[in-house]
Amino acid sequence: MTQPPEPGSSTAPPPPEPGLPAYSGLADGEWHLMHPATPLLRSWQVIAVVLLFVVQSFGNDFIAGDADFEGPHVAGRWLLGGGAVLLLIVLAGVGLAFASWRATRFRVLDEALELHTGILFRQQRRARLDRMQAVDVVQPFLARLLGLARLTVEVAGGKESNVALSFLREDDARVLRNHLLASAAGVRYDGPEAPEAPERSTLEVPVGRLILSLLVSGPAIGFVGGVLVLAGISLWIGHPGPLAGSFAPLLGAAGMLWTRFSNGFGFRIADSPDGLRLRYGLLEQRTQTVPPGRVQAVRLSQGLLWRQLGWWTVHVNIAGYGGDDNDSESGSTLLPVGPKVEAVGVLALVLPDLGVRPGENPWDVVDAGLTGAGPAANFLTAPRRSRWVDPISWGRSGVRVTDQAVLIRSGRIYRHLDIVPHARTQSLGLTQGPLQRRLGLASFTMHSTAGPVSPTASHLDQAEASELIAVQSIRAEQARKASGPERWMERSGPQASGHLQQPGEPT
Repeated sequence: MTQPPEPGSSTAPPPPEPGLPAYSGLADGEWHLMHPATPLLRSWQVIAVVLLFVVQSFGNDFIAGDADFEGPHVAGRWLLGGGAVLLLIVLAGVGLAFASWRATRFRVLDEALELHTGILFRQQRRARLDRMQAVDVVQPFLARLLGLARLTVEVAGGKESNVALSFLREDDARVLRNHLLASAAGVRYDGPEAPEAPERSTLEVPVGRLILSLLVSGPAIGFVGGVLVLAGISLWIGHPGPLAGSFAPLLGAAGMLWTRFSNGFGFRIADSPDGLRLRYGLLEQRTQTVPPGRVQAVRLSQGLLWRQLGWWTVHVNIAGYGGDDNDSESGSTLLPVGPKVEAVGVLALVLPDLGVRPGENPWDVVDAGLTGAGPAANFLTAPRRSRWVDPISWGRSGVRVTDQAVLIRSGRIYRHLDIVPHARTQSLGLTQGPLQRRLGLASFTMHSTAGPVSPTASHLDQAEASELIAVQSIRAEQARKASGPERWMERSGPQASGHLQQPGEPT
């Protein structure tokens, strides 16, 4: 395998093609290493795991009475030997982190970002910029203290095809993000750096609303109820066993609530020519940029406990985020909690044109999808006989097709409205169980990229569902052919003078 040249070598990339962004800084086309502090940020996890293992082992022996500390010499030798082993493990972890840092390098070319990693097993990744789905600047807590950040480029194809540069100086990460977005959009600029696109702040989620939404959520009520019930049982039998034995699941519920609070803390949305720009995070702060047209599907949801407060949450499917190791909602939330007007406003940012009929109010259609039932706003609904398989939600289940998207509503207790643009349809399907076949029903499914949105119109009339899938397959094919270029702001003509070239601006 051909080795990449050492950083700083004389091998230079070919000159950029006319009209494409000029190379600058870390985007000069040569190989670069990560920040020298990267080994420390990676090895602290090894140190923490080792310390946890030692403390847990010592604590178990101490509690069981198996720890033998008879005499100061025995205790001293035990501590000295354990400390030596611990030091060797820590040094080995730091050494491996340093070797990994030396073997990791990246470069930015006209069309792609390349990353080479690995010591024994080497890996090469290449992310095409015109296929970029989102780009994030992430600052974990320790990295933020050192002024460092991780730059993550999400591309179609799942997590294994993504490229993460851990870690760079915060300013370098943001400059490189601007360059990647400009290159992906086909924007021309003069000067050594791509300027940051202007943005317009749209909304911010207050911390008080976020906390209250968590307190009235299912996990919080389940956590408090579980603690009270187990504490009552423990008091009744006079033994703390039931409460102590349920420590792990209770801790898991508390961890879920903490993750949602941490991910929703300081949540802000801004609109820019680059796309949507999201900022959020308490300990780990993330700036996420989603270019136009990268949202595959949208879901507006409302639980029963939020109904009196009128709150909704908005999630999306974005290619590349579905395989995230973190919380499944991480990177896929456009609004953690907000009133209907904010939820609809966020929907308008990603899908400004629903393609409704002339003279029809598009937000009346959305409102019918959020809270309506029956054939309101021309929704195709499940027939009355479907109540035998869905006695609660059968009157609400429905689908509406417009010129631009498919709207699918479902759920009476927990409401959902899923919206999928025709051009983002991955595939279609009909499912039919034995009872559905007997009743002449079928469920219409739209397959999207991995994520929290899984659009399904359940228990439709079989003939109507068959016609729907036939017509929708044609619409999806036509919409894909008519969709614009991947470089969403690409223009011909001379370079813009020191600023981003906006749509409609004279060249």
